Amino acid sequence: MNARQQVQDCLDFIDASPSPWHVIASLEQRLRDFGFQRLHETEHWSLSAGGRYYVVRDDSSIVMFVAGHKDLAQTGFKILGAHTDSPGLRLKPNPVLNSEQLLRLGVEVYGGPILATFSDRDLSLAGRIAYRTDDGTIASRLLRFEQPLLRLPNLAIHMNRSVNEDGLKLNKQTELPLLFANATQQQLASDRFIELLTQVAGLAVEQILSWEFNIYDTQKGVFWGDNQAFYADSQLDNLASCHAGLTALLNESALNSGNTLVCAFFDHEEIGSESCKGAAGSFLPDVLERVALALDLDKQGYHRALANSLMISADMAHAYQPNFPNAYEPGHKIIVNRGPVIKINANHRYASTCLSEAAFMQICRQAEVPFQKYAHRGDLPCGSTIGPIASAKLGMATVDVGNPMWAMHSARESAGVQDHTYMIKVLNYFFSSI
Repeated sequence: MNARQQVQDCLDFIDASPSPWHVIASLEQRLRDFGFQRLHETEHWSLSAGGRYYVVRDDSSIVMFVAGHKDLAQTGFKILGAHTDSPGLRLKPNPVLNSEQLLRLGVEVYGGPILATFSDRDLSLAGRIAYRTDDGTIASRLLRFEQPLLRLPNLAIHMNRSVNEDGLKLNKQTELPLLFANATQQQLASDRFIELLTQVAGLAVEQILSWEFNIYDTQKGVFWGDNQAFYADSQLDNLASCHAGLTALLNESALNSGNTLVCAFFDHEEIGSESCKGAAGSFLPDVLERVALALDLDKQGYHRALANSLMISADMAHAYQPNFPNAYEPGHKIIVNRGPVIKINANHRYASTCLSEAAFMQICRQAEVPFQKYAHRGDLPCGSTIGPIASAKLGMATVDVGNPMWAMHSARESAGVQDHTYMIKVLNYFFSSI
């Protein structure tokens, strides 16, 4: 595929994945098309060299891997880490608010979104429900409302005269509930929401037990700019990295390289990763150890493999926006469509060290891909990634990288078409090389 086709495939992937639970469903479909077999943590694993496998934990984190035929203790794992969640709004458990004949749905802020960007957009719901089956067991099911269902209308400028000078500020408790419907005297407010769930799920009211819903923007991804050099969508942070990693993995040169390859995509990065399925949990160490044992390594061999491994933590990076020059470190203004970014922070908010940085630089040069280096402005707090967390759990050399993007954590983010192709190319070289 050419650059535009690869980015269109990325946009299609993102638009099909409006919640972390939908991300995993999208990934599973693509993995099955390439012969990957699902493993379950409750079962015994028997792996074969060259086998393609994946494991899912709690519907929104996944580790996919190819069992190589090379000596794992000597060659180590080649690991790509990314995350499936994005900052935004999540529905509260009892969401319906009846206010002056209007129904609103109460939401909670997830992570650190730019709240103002969710106003005046065509929003809807996507997530999963837990329900009771006919035999009394509990199961889950994905749900998605395709049509615009919710909205956060701005206050007119006549009632907020200073909005252009002071910016749009929204109280997280009182000013974020989303408009949903007109109230009626014939129906209890909460019944209307449950009625919608039953219609979409095809279940009886008494079967539905609980839910987790993401608020998502229904507008699909687009190309924009002169020569359509840029693209925009929701959740580029970090589904663009997930797509690049998956595309690199599913290339025949990687699949047939003989290396033991791993892509680990975690939920809960945006809220600190401290969960059973986050990067700070046991998921990746559990899977790697079981892979090593199933490939006949002993405990010492497993630790040798970790010591010989490299992890690339792929998460998007802050592109230079010339309207705001004072927001950037003067010597580290990264430019869209000029190549992947190595992210460096002295306080280890990024996992890169000079050696892992050099390793990625070498991979880029061998793949004939340009690269840039980023450091955050010293008087601004620096964000972080799964890199330092997963690296600490495993004791593994790790480098933090990402593609340049604008408007990180907005409801609508932008990045460069050529950068996406660069990232796929360098990750494929990483997976395929000796």
